This record gives sequence, C-alpha cells and structure tokens, in this order.
Amino acid sequence: MSTEDDAIFSRHTLADASVSDSVREAWAQLLRDAHATLDRSGVPAEDRRIWIVPGRIEVLGKHVDYAGGRSLLCTVERALVVVARPRSDGMVVLRDARRRETVSLSIAAPQRGAIPWSVYPRTVIARLARNFGDVITGMDVGFASNLPAAAGVSSSSALTVGLTLAMLRLSDVPRLPRWREAITDRLALAGYIGALENGADFASLGGERGVGTMGGAQDQTAILCCSRGQLDVFRWMPVQHEQSVAWPADHRFVVGVSGVVAAKTGAAKERYNRAARTVHRMVQAWNRHAGESVRTLREAFVSAAGTGQPTEVPEALRAAVQAAAEPDYTARHFDARLDQFFDETFVLVPKAAEALRQGDLTTFGSLVDASQFGAEHALENQIAETVHLHRFARDLGADAASAFGAGFGGSVWAMIPARQAEAFMARWRERYVRAHPVAAQRAQFFVTSPGVSAFEMIG
Repeated sequence: MSTEDDAIFSRHTLADASVSDSVREAWAQLLRDAHATLDRSGVPAEDRRIWIVPGRIEVLGKHVDYAGGRSLLCTVERALVVVARPRSDGMVVLRDARRRETVSLSIAAPQRGAIPWSVYPRTVIARLARNFGDVITGMDVGFASNLPAAAGVSSSSALTVGLTLAMLRLSDVPRLPRWREAITDRLALAGYIGALENGADFASLGGERGVGTMGGAQDQTAILCCSRGQLDVFRWMPVQHEQSVAWPADHRFVVGVSGVVAAKTGAAKERYNRAARTVHRMVQAWNRHAGESVRTLREAFVSAAGTGQPTEVPEALRAAVQAAAEPDYTARHFDARLDQFFDETFVLVPKAAEALRQGDLTTFGSLVDASQFGAEHALENQIAETVHLHRFARDLGADAASAFGAGFGGSVWAMIPARQAEAFMARWRERYVRAHPVAAQRAQFFVTSPGVSAFEMIG
C-alpha cells in the first residue's frame, strides 16, 4: 500500500494490537471459526485476507451524531472477524460461522434475502457498485463474532464496516481517482460508511437506499478511529476528532446486555427514526423562521446564539421550534429534545472528558447520570430493563453507568475498578435476574477495556 493508503487502512499483526492474552485467544477462536466455514464449502485457502472489527461503547453523546453534536466513544475488546477471498463470477457469498447461515448476492442486482442480516451486505454491495461500478469484485466471506447482536454495541455496523473494508481492498478501489478525491483520511472513510448505512450522499459519491435508519456516522467512526486505552471526542457532520482522554488503567467497563432486542431493522427502527425526525423538524423550523439553510441542529444553535459556543438554548430557537409543534411532535417534546441536545453536546461531553483527565470520577459519574436522565425524559428511548440496569449499577457502587446505543432495548455500561469487576458483574447480574427474569434469559454481561480500532491482520 502507498503511504496515503496507510493513513486510511490500518494493517498490522495481531501482536501489534497489544491486547491481552484472553482477548487474543478469543479473536483466534473467531478466526478459526471463520476459516472453518470457508473450508467446509471448499473455498481455497490461498489469497484469503483477514479483518478484525470491534464493537463500540457510546460513553456519552446519545442521539447527537445525525444532529451535528458531540460524542465520547471507545471500542470494546469483543469483535467481528472477517475472512474474505476474491471470486470472479460477480457473486458475494457470505457465511456466518456461528449461526451456520449463508447469503448469496449478485453484485449486478443484490436483493435482500429472507435472513434478516442480509440487508447489510446488500446495502454495502449496492452502494459500492453505484459509486465505483465494474471494478467491484465478488468475494467469498466467512465471518464470526462474539459481539452480542442487536444490543447497542454496534454488531450490525461492525458487519457493515468489515464487509466494506474487505470489498474495497479486494476490488482495489483506493486506486480510483474518484475514491481519492472523496476519501482523504480515515475520518472520511468513517463518514462514507456512515453515509453508506443511512443512504446519504458523501462528497461526490451518490447515495443509495441504505439500511432504513436515519442515523449518522458515530458507530462507524468509533470502530475505525478510536484508540486503545482511551476515550475519543468526535464532532459530527462532518466527522471531526476533537480530543482524546486516557481511560483510567485501573478501571474497566462492565457491559450489561439487557436481553431486549434493539435491532436497526426490527421494531425499534421506526422509534429510532422518530428521534431523528424530531431533529430534522426542528432544523426545518429554524430555517423557516430565520430564512437560513443550516443543515444540523448544532448549526441552528450557533446561528440562533450568534456565537460558536452557546451557553444555553437560545430563546429564538426555542420559540421557532415551539411554533412548529403539532399533535405528534408537541412543544413539550421539542423543548425536552432541545435541552437534551444542548446538555449532551455543549456541557456533558466536554465536561466529562475534562473530569476524566483530572481523575475526578465523582464529577464524571454525576455528568453521566445527567445524560441518562436526558435519555429517559427527553429522548424517551429507555425501557424498564435499561433504567433498572443503570440504577442497579450505581446502587452497587459503579463510579458511573449509562445506557447507550439507539435505545428501546440494548445495553448499559458501568465503570468499575478492575479488581472488583468480576464480583460486581456477578452481583449486577443477580440483581437484574431478580427484577427481570424473562429478559434476563437472553441477557449477557462482560468486562472490557477500551479497545483497538478495526484493522486488517497481516503476518
């Protein structure tokens, strides 16, 4: 690869990832499973390439990426492993090693199949074929994952990112001038894959249908651009990295997966899209009021405040938005969402990063609690299971805890001293099982540190 490509596509050995022995062995087992599913189908072993693609934790920044806000992010040490090999017949054949499911799609006319996750490869193939035409090659893919599905840790975006990376590299798309004009660094790549998922245009690369959700690029950016052992602050639309802050080495994340499915393609999709439509309606209301053409809610805040850093919700913006209220989108609903976006973007994320930098975990925990409150009362995307997981975690002594992801199900993270993590996890699980015995049958709990970004494994 050229030096320019190195800035976009990360390639290194497993040893260079500097992960623990237990994480390395977990990845190695996934790799064995992915290879085995190809072996059983008679796919030749030569010319196979490998990608390790982690999930992510949204520490703070709930439903702000499609609104131009700020998020505090990291990856987890669980991952999706993709093993891919080119084929010459214009077909993409994907085999899920753990589910023992196979999807076959034609590049010329990819159609979503009966298997729910087929929407993601269909979306990848259709977008890359639209943007880069006949250079897109077929491939055999085996993949295996230890990411909990539909749980808020971005298992679906990990699949989209992994398949996109494989298809781009096997097709040698980065040699094309139109690629080099649009994708200048890894942040741009993250923005492009975010647009691939939501169907939007990106620079000169026209949009396609997407997966059906009106999201931003938060998941893809975390997966591609976060660094091991730290949390990263990003601003959205366009994607910008603002700062990094070290995660305390003597602490861990314990993740509690509620067992309530929050799939982008399932019942939660329309509720998720309602949250996005609320933002779009507020932006439209401001543009009508002010005669402007801002694209994001953050731009509307800045325009209404007349400054780059609003210190409160501008009254002019609040009045314009309230005037656009209707039965399905009430003034009260708009007011709460304005407050939540302001708090998350301009107060909680920057102050939480600074509290971590200062080692002030008491303040950090309070700021995270405020974010959880905003999710419960403004986003209205929490369910009893995630509300209780948060409260149980704090009652049991977590330094901080919050639900994360799209909501309407999903997971909660808790910040715990490393030496206490396993014992805390057992008590947390026990409390949850007593409160929610049905959901707990599908629940999972695991410990992680902030992990590495996605990379192609060599050597």
